[in-house]
Amino acid sequence: MDGKESPTATAAHQGSGENIGEKRNSITHDISHYDDHGADTELHRSLSTRHLTMIALGSSIGMGLWLGSGLSLASGGPAGIFLGYCLAGSMIWCVSHSIGEMACMYPLPSAFVQWTGKFVDESAAFALGWSYWFSYCITIANELQSANTVIKFWTSAVPVAAWISIWFVVIVLINVGAVTLFGEIEVIASTIKFGWIFVVIISMIVISAGGASLPPIGFRYWNEMAFTNGFKGFLSVMPTCIFAMSGSENAGLVAAETKNPRKSVPRAVGSIWLRLSLFYLIGSLMITITVSPQNDDLFGSSGTNASPFVIAYRDSGIPVLAHMMNAVILISVISTGSISGYGGSRTTMGLAYLGMAPKVMQKADKTGRPWYGLVPTFILGGGLAYLNVSESGASVFGWFSNLTSLFTLFGWGMICLSHIRFRYAWARQGHTADELPWKSWIYPYGPWWGLVMCFLLIIVQFYLAVWPLGESSSAENFFANYISVIVIVILWLGARVYYRGPWWVDLDTIQLDEGRRFYTDDVEKPRVPGVKGALKRTAGAIFN
Repeated sequence: MDGKESPTATAAHQGSGENIGEKRNSITHDISHYDDHGADTELHRSLSTRHLTMIALGSSIGMGLWLGSGLSLASGGPAGIFLGYCLAGSMIWCVSHSIGEMACMYPLPSAFVQWTGKFVDESAAFALGWSYWFSYCITIANELQSANTVIKFWTSAVPVAAWISIWFVVIVLINVGAVTLFGEIEVIASTIKFGWIFVVIISMIVISAGGASLPPIGFRYWNEMAFTNGFKGFLSVMPTCIFAMSGSENAGLVAAETKNPRKSVPRAVGSIWLRLSLFYLIGSLMITITVSPQNDDLFGSSGTNASPFVIAYRDSGIPVLAHMMNAVILISVISTGSISGYGGSRTTMGLAYLGMAPKVMQKADKTGRPWYGLVPTFILGGGLAYLNVSESGASVFGWFSNLTSLFTLFGWGMICLSHIRFRYAWARQGHTADELPWKSWIYPYGPWWGLVMCFLLIIVQFYLAVWPLGESSSAENFFANYISVIVIVILWLGARVYYRGPWWVDLDTIQLDEGRRFYTDDVEKPRVPGVKGALKRTAGAIFN
């Protein structure tokens, strides 16, 4: 990476003593800092802890959970989908802790792409950056086609292409505003999703107990068909579970635009357990006690292709909640599409800092919008969305979710590997964990668990691509479901030919201060008394 441009470790390394946050000693002429500094880019640090926490809490809750869980329920059964989310949840828990530690130290525009280039290998960073950028484009397309599927619950009178165009414009407008506008919209959307999940949990328990027009259900479907297609059915739900949780790593990208990553990032990581337990684990459990895996109206089946949550309300005779649920799903998919545009543009900026994308992509305008990354991201993402015009929503979802889940597994694996190698380099160069601005309490077991599971699930998806569930083996099916790995390998090997050199970055020569954020010591705030203080301490215990 020698010779490549990157965000500077600190303005003092280049400044004249007149930079904001610097002070020159009049006798020794040494420069000292009285403010946080380093890891600076043309992006603006205008997002707060509130923005990052809410984005981490609910921004990636989209079609993977609300719609894709129906496909998983039909393929894997009640036990299959619940165990799938448990396994995927354990992985993202570990990945999030790695992100937390790294993002506090190196809050860079493309986060894990630049971490990979710094601690693993340039070629791996090239493959990860461009494959992840494509993954963000795919997610935009997938969320747009999902919005069309959601709208069909109300009407089929408007052409598919028209709905895709309408929601595409909405997503673009969210991203072309100031980053604070994007942050506020994501906070509102996450608040709606977070509040609604409590309605879902309470109402579905009532429905399952026989409190609506249906007789009591309880765990009937668990007893009758816990695994609808055996072990292979369980394996088949994993791509959808991974896809549902993809985007959780976006907190690492947003850290580059927060005022104080050391404060914001740990709070965001601390909220992960709420999302995992409320949305994925309890949310998936709720549909297993209210909806039959053999319901023909489930997404991907022969009926109306509806969300299992909507089906539960509709079949129990509560149309008001069915319509409200559908509205929340619509908000969710637009929110997820929006943050995918954000992630794609920041990824190209990080690639440009590594010298792996045109240098102009480092630029942002005076409000912090990286136009040279936003435009190509939306052109490709919007273009792919129109595939839904000639294909069924479930078919497009299957293609895109398999592609995205493989890119996600590669990204999660690189995050964990970067964290492991960062710690090794940190120790070998004479530092201790106590010097870190925030340290993960599950290291080293967490990143190693995440890395190994990512590797194993890539093998599982190879097995499912060769021998798919309910279909005969074919070259067309294999390439449709496993092309992501082929793309990653081609990008990696192509970059190896270009960059040459060793396969690994030498841990002893890594410039640990390059791209690092330096923090001033916190002044201890007085303890807040009374009820307000108790509430603040309770919130701190929950999120930290």
